[in-house]
Amino acid sequence: MDTPDGEPFHWRAGLPSSAGGGSRAVLRIGTDAGIDGVAFAPRAGSAAPLEDVVGRLLRAELIGQDPLQREWLWHRMWELDRIEEFPLPILGIVDVALWDLAGRFYGAPAWEVGGGFRKSIPAYASTSTFETIDEFLDVADQALELGYRAIKLHAWGNAVRDAELCLALRDHVGPQVELMYDGSAGFDLPDAIRLGRALSEADYLWYEEPMREFSVSAYAQLAKSVSVPLLVAETSDGAHMNSGDFIRAGAATFGVRASAALRGGITGSLRTAHLADAFRLRAEVHGSDLPNQHLAMMISNTTYYESLVTSNPVRREPIVDAHGLVHAPNSLGIGLPAGLEYPAALEQYVEDARGDEEIPPQERDTQLDPTPAL
Repeated sequence: MDTPDGEPFHWRAGLPSSAGGGSRAVLRIGTDAGIDGVAFAPRAGSAAPLEDVVGRLLRAELIGQDPLQREWLWHRMWELDRIEEFPLPILGIVDVALWDLAGRFYGAPAWEVGGGFRKSIPAYASTSTFETIDEFLDVADQALELGYRAIKLHAWGNAVRDAELCLALRDHVGPQVELMYDGSAGFDLPDAIRLGRALSEADYLWYEEPMREFSVSAYAQLAKSVSVPLLVAETSDGAHMNSGDFIRAGAATFGVRASAALRGGITGSLRTAHLADAFRLRAEVHGSDLPNQHLAMMISNTTYYESLVTSNPVRREPIVDAHGLVHAPNSLGIGLPAGLEYPAALEQYVEDARGDEEIPPQERDTQLDPTPAL
């Protein structure tokens, strides 16, 4: 499916700006019992690789399997990855569709199927990159006035300039507002240390991805060099397995990332969260989308929902209320994001298409014949 161009925004120097329109995809897993599961692949250009891997591999792998055995199918995806080397979002999309299917089978939102820890969570404003310090301060003021509980900066990727911004924002908002900083992997270790010392001085809640996450040793050295807590393992391969190495090295001094797209779907994120909890660390959910909204309701040791703020004037994300809270979804399963044009066959899966309406008893009681078909 083609999605419309959104209003453009910018990331740090060296990174492409926001993607425009392009072909995204929806994965639908069907069953002979008539209950399906869907997952949206939001990245521009995702349709072609997903269609390829479904046609070459996943259709034959999934047909005949029990769709409720999510742990087994998650394991199979990692077995296939040994040869295939899937992009990180591919590792999660089958799992998200299976969680959506499970919610529809059990007659509940996916976060309830996963046990459910909360029914609302505060949101932080996660900025894109703006032009000047003054504009960042203005954006922060607007976000706080709109109800956001905290601010996370994505700045320019210059250690000196970013440090100046981080200190200025702390002086501007005072000590009561939680602040975070995301380096989008823009630095080497010396500059990451230099910036981290400014964040330590300004009492930031966490310091996220200043370097590419290929070297656990570099992050361990960073943790020894700065007092600001580190939030790590967002884009590194290996889901909870790799997150465990960051924890063991002493590099996850705040915690690790959970993400439906980047940490192996809902299942991989829950494994990551439980691992972090065993070490009394946080597992912060990454990204503004429906699967991560469900994750934020499932995971006990997450603090905030990440809500992107990419415009000035600031527009609050619709799911964030005036008090800065995101509430648990009511629709069955996970569903598809609203506001896009879907083929007619997919409209029934759009978020809130079922809302709070009563679920027919025959749908609750259906017994699945384990023969799904893509």
